Amino acid sequence: MQCVRRQPARTKSQESLYRAQVKTTARNNMKRLGLEGDGDMQFLMNGGDLLKVRSGSWKKTRYYKLQEDCKTLWHESKKTLKSKQTFSVEDIDEVRTGRQTEGLRKYTEESVEGRAFSILFKGRQKGLDLIASSEEEAKKWVGGLEKVISNINNLSPQKKTEHWIYSCLRKADKNFDNKISQKEMKSFLQDINIEVSEDYAEMVFQKCDESKCGFLEGKEIEHFYEILTQREEIDVIYGEYAKTDGLMSAADLLNFLLNEQKEDVSQNDALQLIEKYELDQNAKAKQQMTKDGFLMYLNQPEGLIFNQAHKSVYQDMNQPLNHYFISSSHNTYLLEDQLKGPSSTEAYIKALLKGCRCVELDCWDGSDGEPVIYHGYSLTSKVLFKDVIKAIQEYAFKTSKYPVILSLENHCSVEQQKVMAQHLISILGSALVTKPLGDQMPTCLPSPEELKGRFIVKGKRLDRLEDMFSESKTSDKESVTEEEDDEGDEEDQEKKSNQKTKSLKLAKELSDIVIYCNSVYFHGFEDSRDKQSFYEMASFKEGKAVKLAEESANDYIRHNIDKLSRIYPAGRRTDSSNYNPVPLWNAGCQIVALNFQTPCPEMDLNQGLFLQNGRSGYNLKPSYLRDRDTKFDPITLPDGPWLKHKTLHVMVISAQQLPKVTERKSSIVDPIVKVQIYGVPADTTTVETQYIENNGFNPMWNENFQFDVRVPDLALVRFLIEDYDSSSNNEFIGQYTLPFNSLKNGYHHVPLLTKNGDRISSAGLFVHIIVVDAE
Repeated sequence: MQCVRRQPARTKSQESLYRAQVKTTARNNMKRLGLEGDGDMQFLMNGGDLLKVRSGSWKKTRYYKLQEDCKTLWHESKKTLKSKQTFSVEDIDEVRTGRQTEGLRKYTEESVEGRAFSILFKGRQKGLDLIASSEEEAKKWVGGLEKVISNINNLSPQKKTEHWIYSCLRKADKNFDNKISQKEMKSFLQDINIEVSEDYAEMVFQKCDESKCGFLEGKEIEHFYEILTQREEIDVIYGEYAKTDGLMSAADLLNFLLNEQKEDVSQNDALQLIEKYELDQNAKAKQQMTKDGFLMYLNQPEGLIFNQAHKSVYQDMNQPLNHYFISSSHNTYLLEDQLKGPSSTEAYIKALLKGCRCVELDCWDGSDGEPVIYHGYSLTSKVLFKDVIKAIQEYAFKTSKYPVILSLENHCSVEQQKVMAQHLISILGSALVTKPLGDQMPTCLPSPEELKGRFIVKGKRLDRLEDMFSESKTSDKESVTEEEDDEGDEEDQEKKSNQKTKSLKLAKELSDIVIYCNSVYFHGFEDSRDKQSFYEMASFKEGKAVKLAEESANDYIRHNIDKLSRIYPAGRRTDSSNYNPVPLWNAGCQIVALNFQTPCPEMDLNQGLFLQNGRSGYNLKPSYLRDRDTKFDPITLPDGPWLKHKTLHVMVISAQQLPKVTERKSSIVDPIVKVQIYGVPADTTTVETQYIENNGFNPMWNENFQFDVRVPDLALVRFLIEDYDSSSNNEFIGQYTLPFNSLKNGYHHVPLLTKNGDRISSAGLFVHIIVVDAE
């Protein structure tokens, strides 16, 4: 969250005041971050020259410097309209040392390895490839930035708010005299997303201006901060339970945890919370919790809406792979659209770090005998197959230790297929599954636990897996039919089905490393039941899959109990948009592949589903989606163990520090909250609050909603905040999605995420949740 303000021209005396204020502000902010006196931090504050690399011919020296707020990096630019540019440290996704990006590997020599580093951003913002003047300076840049990022992330929400508000107050102080006039105060309120009337601004100002001198300073500014950040709703809740001399004793806190939060805890648990979050040492010594300590607890993981027990792997990971929903990506190599967008190893890295466990590789013949990956018959750029495999090998298991499926769409000649096989074997080594795990022919797929840290290739085989255990050779095939994974639209598919099926020449070396995910064409449920082996899997275009899920849901579910199914977006989605994955999950489909590069509600649902189970990318399907005799049908909902009828009560209370949707200073949001349930059709619904006019800083709703949820195992809850507009579409502010079964009862903060799925610092929604068995 940043305050946008163009710097005014300064007189000499103002410049002197300004420089003194900058030093004081920097010192205070370093102190807040716990980095006062840190050498690397001081190095960043002084700044220095770095060589910025964009191409082989574009390498230019630029001056970079951390500003006094300790979270904004300034760098000079030679563009006429952008002589000074800034970006927030909070927008940095990763600082990567060495020549570890495509740009640095391509445009620099090995000799700069120790001086090179890259700053990679969240979302689609282009990264910075930089070279320091010495290895020592490179270490200071990287070390300093990593400390700032880590310490900002570890600040409590209250400290983040304090840091941000004081930065905004300093920017509002136009004449740098450490005083705030009434006009500056109103301007400041606009900066932090509140529009107030002249009367209200004057009332607040007069309340704080105890000296009656026409401006606020020192303790008066602190008083203004306290008024601004007062949470009336927290005061009410705290007052209800603070029965010991106006404070909460351990017994009072236990009472709150049992009655409101519906937690199974003891007084010892309450004492631990006081010890962990109470800041007032006198209160802590008396085993009591102040209002500040209570708010601190509500802002920590224990106070968030997501059940912390689901934050680690808690499901049975010893069932066959086909019993799990698997986080899966389509066209993983793309950073943008599939017509002319760039292909990049960075796209694979981003997907894997988000917990994706099935990535797609569209492989084509490249020059110099090296296969490449790109979207065929389009203007998307190309990336070397071997570079992609190296990136996958390095990043596959950083977020999750469970297996990664490499879904090959193979358009290569036999010779380049052999090169693909060589790269897979040499780069992935023993982590690549090249034969079944046991000594005998298996009868079902292995489990995620058995395949931990391993790679599985999905592609075509020339023979059957059984032949690996047979002494007599049963197949001399050199080609297989090429029928699925057609990325055209539905009409093209129809035309193609009326033509002769094409054959794909297949290299034995590549065929032999396809073990558990042999691609076959789907000829119908009866044919699959009679002829398809457990290790053979079909891919379905979204249109066909959705039709099966709507018209033959129970047959589809039974098919997916024994076999893996992969769903992929229709080729007409040239903008890399996505389809709704929920109906496919309801039908038991495991590999529901989405365009991870596209921020959209569908990706929010994917991120929400896989938030649980340690973000492992594998979620165990409910028992009725794993039972061969299941009668479950998400459309008709017959009686059965899946009907666990719940009533969900949601009170939307308030929100805090919502970001602006535009950088215009005068643009203040009118927030509206939508609570959405996604699941079986009978459960899917949306409700919304009234909008609050001109207040994105601390809007209050206090509105109640009730939902009937019949199949909670398959339900997701999405909290969406938008900027209301009566004449056009509302604009997105933030959202958070989680599984229904991961909801916690009671008063909780809901963290808010950007369209890209990154946490919005300091912002949150405050709600009260009750889940009960329906009568």
